[in-house]
Amino acid sequence: MRVLGVDPGLRTTGYGVLDAAGGTFRLIEGGVLRPKATLSLEARLEQLHTAMLEVVRATRPDCMVVEELWSAPKHPPTAVLMGHARGVIALAAGLCEVTFEELSHVTVKRALTGNGAARKEQVKSMVCVHLGLTVPPEPDDVSDALALALVFAMRGRDVVAIARAAAAR
Repeated sequence: MRVLGVDPGLRTTGYGVLDAAGGTFRLIEGGVLRPKATLSLEARLEQLHTAMLEVVRATRPDCMVVEELWSAPKHPPTAVLMGHARGVIALAAGLCEVTFEELSHVTVKRALTGNGAARKEQVKSMVCVHLGLTVPPEPDDVSDALALALVFAMRGRDVVAIARAAAAR
């Protein structure tokens, strides 16, 4: 089962791809997509969409897992902008017939560390443990994306359902 985790953003979108089999996880690749901040919103969204399509086509995941939309109540415009980014990412999954799933940041933190309010350093440390990495993934967007992919892959019932759907294609 190949899982693509995505930590969406308009400035920096982190992604991480891993293979999961028999309770073991192998890092395939991770990186960031950075639309040009000086461009208009629609041009940045187009760049993000095109870049995500390239990642999906190159890595051929069975599923994509993205962090659920969340924004501090003080900053509602952030939620709207994040929704735009998530939309073009979801569109890339749909066009490539890749199953699209979501996990909350609290679920990911709790699954990896046992604490839904864990700090980024704690999550990054557990990503390293599960993937056997000696150097933590940078920037945080990449480790967050890998954390999403890991937690999704650890949830056996979801992985089985996705594997069956992928085999049926």
